[in-house]
Amino acid sequence: MAQGAATAPQAPAPVPVHAAPNRPERVYSQRHTYGALDLGTNNCRLLIARPADEGFVVVDAFSRVVRLGEGLARSGRLSDAAMDRALRALAVCADKLRPGRVSIARWVATEACRRAVNGREFVERVYRETGIALDIIAPQEEARLAMLGCHRLLEPGDGPTLISDIGGASTELILVDTDGHSVPRIKSWWSAPWGVVSLTESEGRDHSGAEEHLAAYVRMRERARHAFRRFAEQLPADKKDLRLMGTSGTVTTLASVHLALPSYDRRAIDGLMVPTDSMRKISSMMSRMTLEERAGLPCIGLERADLVVAGCAILEAIMDIWPAKVLGVADRGIREGILRSLMSRDGHKI
Repeated sequence: MAQGAATAPQAPAPVPVHAAPNRPERVYSQRHTYGALDLGTNNCRLLIARPADEGFVVVDAFSRVVRLGEGLARSGRLSDAAMDRALRALAVCADKLRPGRVSIARWVATEACRRAVNGREFVERVYRETGIALDIIAPQEEARLAMLGCHRLLEPGDGPTLISDIGGASTELILVDTDGHSVPRIKSWWSAPWGVVSLTESEGRDHSGAEEHLAAYVRMRERARHAFRRFAEQLPADKKDLRLMGTSGTVTTLASVHLALPSYDRRAIDGLMVPTDSMRKISSMMSRMTLEERAGLPCIGLERADLVVAGCAILEAIMDIWPAKVLGVADRGIREGILRSLMSRDGHKI
């Protein structure tokens, strides 16, 4: 039985989670709906789906910026305000996961809860108030789920493949082998302690003028590169035919800027291949803009304006150690990985 997918104990407003019986797919898919919840450092995301032919059909979805890790780098704790924001979002999720709607689910929390000294206390509070039993997963499991969620969008080819997941407080890098495997095999992985929230807070926001903005950007990029240094030493020496996939708000946001979209459109972004030179040009532009200028871009807005520069710095550091010509963009990740893992465990071909 998958960790976090056991029968839920009794609690106020419980969310039902049951082990999947061994049933023929046709009968089973009529009875069961799956849920996947990912509470990250910056976002709370929920996906509810049913198995379909070699995939799944989304029944409901929810996403909200909660900034759970705000101030964590400085204090080592989740703040009361951040926990309250997350709990309000989780209450919405609990309602969507109510009895009769979802029978099998897994709920995970990542770096913010891993790192905070009061992370487990918060998880216990979440359970008391919502019935959601969050599983604080290890970085290796986070990397595995991210890979499972997006690997189908990998660019065709035989070259070495790197999947990156830029989070709020950490960044996972996953080197995979796709030769002869329906699901790529993870060869090695790395979790760096920098994400868009933690890296932004390491630098502060009090910069005036293009030169100060650029200097801060260079420092953030170097911090990220240093955090990837040991992993870079393990990467293949042959840098031909490299494939690179990114799954995160950073890459989907920058891809939207690349396409000059008036508003975010998942259909245009998920599976898009963007030249890495274009991503570097956009990152360079962002590094010189003021907060107000970034907020004025349609697909960034106030919600992402203060964090996108750190995301650019991390992405450029990744492209520095993995100089692929094209970046594959995935608007999918941990939630989809959870769903595929649970459904595959229960015999569905996904």
